[in-house]
Order: sequence, then structure tokens, then C-alpha cells
Amino acid sequence: MTTIGITGGIGSGKSMVSALLRVYGVPVYDADHESKRLLVTSPTIRRGLTALLGPEIYRPDGTLDRARMAALIFADADLLARVNAIIHPAVGDDFDAWRERLTVPLCAMESAILFESGFDRRADVRLTVYAPEAIRLQRVMARDGAAEADVHRRMQSQWTDERKAALSDAVITNDGLSALIPQVEVFLNRWL
Repeated sequence: MTTIGITGGIGSGKSMVSALLRVYGVPVYDADHESKRLLVTSPTIRRGLTALLGPEIYRPDGTLDRARMAALIFADADLLARVNAIIHPAVGDDFDAWRERLTVPLCAMESAILFESGFDRRADVRLTVYAPEAIRLQRVMARDGAAEADVHRRMQSQWTDERKAALSDAVITNDGLSALIPQVEVFLNRWL
């Protein structure tokens, strides 16, 4: 089975490309969505985060105190790396188990941090969805209702699309001018 790793910066259109791949019958694992699920359901992650950040990182109802975790880790790069060292292997294992259950020739993993997390090593083909920063900024502000400064800060915490594209096997441009569907079709025809 061929595995596509889909990445791109915030607001680049990764989810749109993933949705198109699903229309073409390609199962897509959404690493961001699944990591949020695993933060609550994985005993391994729960033990690791509790040991690292304290038992109060989980509320009495069992949900993760996301605001508390964000306040702790985004002010401390070393702590963020240690949290990621707990979460990323569990997400990778979950992806591997998901992929093992499939009986199709092609599947994909969508991850904003495909390269940063090491998930790219699970992919046979790496695809970056590219959009100019100004377009990404407008998309995220409209989608999330976020202030421009907040979106810029989030963008600065990620690798640039250019850096991701340089490590990728293919790039799809999602700038609002280039037709997205034909690019996805060309990509699929090349890698099927």
C-alpha cells in the first residue's frame, strides 16, 4: 500500500485536499483530529502527561485541560519537545494500526507537522499543499475568528511551506486561482 503524507502550513488547504482525496476513495487519517482523541483515550499518553505536567493536567471528568497545557508548553520549548515525545509515538502507532486495517492500494495521513513530528518517515510520498502567506492569513482569520497577530504567531511556530515543499515529492498550489481538483487528479494519476 502506498502512503501519502499531506502537509502544509495553517490555512494552506490541507483539509480541502484531504476531502478531495476521500472523494476519490482514498482513506485519510487526520493526525490532528486523532491526536486530540488520543490525548483523552490513550492510557500511555495520559500517564506520560500526568507524570510530566502533573495530575491537574486532566480535569476530574477526564478531559484534558488544554488551556493549562498550552500555557505550560508554549512558554517552554524543552517542555514542548518532551510533550511531543509522548504524543507523537502514540499517534504514529495509532496510524500504523489504522493503516493495517485497510485493504486499499492508497491511503494518506494529513499532518500540519508531518516533517517536524517524523511522520514523514511513514509516508512513501510527501505532498505539500501550498498557499501564499497573505491568503493563509486571511483564511485562518475568517475561519477561526482570530486576530492577525495571533495567526502570525501560530504561523511562526510552524515550518514554512517553502521548507516543507523542498522536502516533498509533490506540491499542490491552493491560492484561489489555481484549480485544485485537476491538481489532485494529476497527483493521483502519478502516484496510483
